[in-house]
Amino acid sequence: MAFELPPLPYDYEALSPTIDGETMRFHHDKHHKAYTDKLNEGVAANAALEGKSIEDILGQISTLPALVRNNGGGYWNHDFFWKIMGPNGGEPSGKLAEAIATYGGLDKLKDEFNNRGAGQFGSGWAWVVADAQGVLSVGSTPNQDNPLMDDVALKGMPILGNDVWEHAYYLTYRNDRAGYLKAWWNVVNWEEAGRRYEAAIAG
Repeated sequence: MAFELPPLPYDYEALSPTIDGETMRFHHDKHHKAYTDKLNEGVAANAALEGKSIEDILGQISTLPALVRNNGGGYWNHDFFWKIMGPNGGEPSGKLAEAIATYGGLDKLKDEFNNRGAGQFGSGWAWVVADAQGVLSVGSTPNQDNPLMDDVALKGMPILGNDVWEHAYYLTYRNDRAGYLKAWWNVVNWEEAGRRYEAAIAG
């Protein structure tokens, strides 16, 4: 069964002015759709992948061709990205807020996340991940790699992730990746991040 392009969970304009509607249309309807279509091509060419979840595929990515790696990562990353954002902002709460406090506080987490995103050479992603004990880590991955892949250095359950490919921000921010990273916190869906954190520690 083919993977399908997940719909945006909100209107194209919902994250404006942090992320404008035109960027959302191109990013979701063109880029995410292309990753979905190419992932399906890769799966169709490998009978052993038929019926597997995207998470199962990413967990064995080191054994698979670049077509599946790049587009499987792009497919999962973008589905996660849309869901981890929302128009209502807010602040972390519950167990995630406690973990952030243990990490050193929200300001420290934001600074390190922004620095990793700004410092990622070329295209890639910045991440906050949690291990099974609930300990948070911040890092980045190149291209469409993510922490669910079996051969990446940054391991853990993704809690937050920001796309630092230029197509994610260039229409509004031009080459100001740091400005985009700073503004992005206005649209973090902390409720969803908290849910993912609790799922990570629940095993």
